[in-house]
Amino acid sequence: MGTAGGGAPSTMDVLKPILSQYRASLRMLRAVIEACPAELWDRADERSRFWQIGYHALFYAHFYLSRSESEFVPWEKAIPEYPFLGRLPWPPHAEPRIGEPYPTAMILEYYDWVFDRVPGWVRTADLEAPSGFDWLPFSRLELHFYNIRHVQHHAGQLIERLHRSGIRGMDWIGMDHETA
Repeated sequence: MGTAGGGAPSTMDVLKPILSQYRASLRMLRAVIEACPAELWDRADERSRFWQIGYHALFYAHFYLSRSESEFVPWEKAIPEYPFLGRLPWPPHAEPRIGEPYPTAMILEYYDWVFDRVPGWVRTADLEAPSGFDWLPFSRLELHFYNIRHVQHHAGQLIERLHRSGIRGMDWIGMDHETA
């Protein structure tokens, strides 16, 4: 990574790998979603369905790329309790009401919507500012790392589900070549 006059890296130097890693982790998530056969998409014997985990990962990537909780604007097709994999974070902490699953095509539509906006969201963030989420007491820079790790965690979780069903061939994406 280049530096200005041998000092600390410039903001633009830092944004390029952040953007690359967002896009690489999201591309892995998309590949996993596309690889999921219909019989695994909404299996009743899984506490969190395949589609729910994919949607959850996309929702929170979008959410944490927003400036703050109060400035977050949900996707137009969002269903209020669908992003939650466990109990709701507000009292009475009930289980989320989950109805019909999002079809694969709709999850991929949301994926495209998020993926296309990532560069603008990353480039306009003040990396030294607070995260914007009072339960995450760190900077925007660290929030980006947190968010990328979250997407990758769930991509890995879904890859493992595919492997248990005999589906292999999910390639590691180390960086986004369009960003590099």
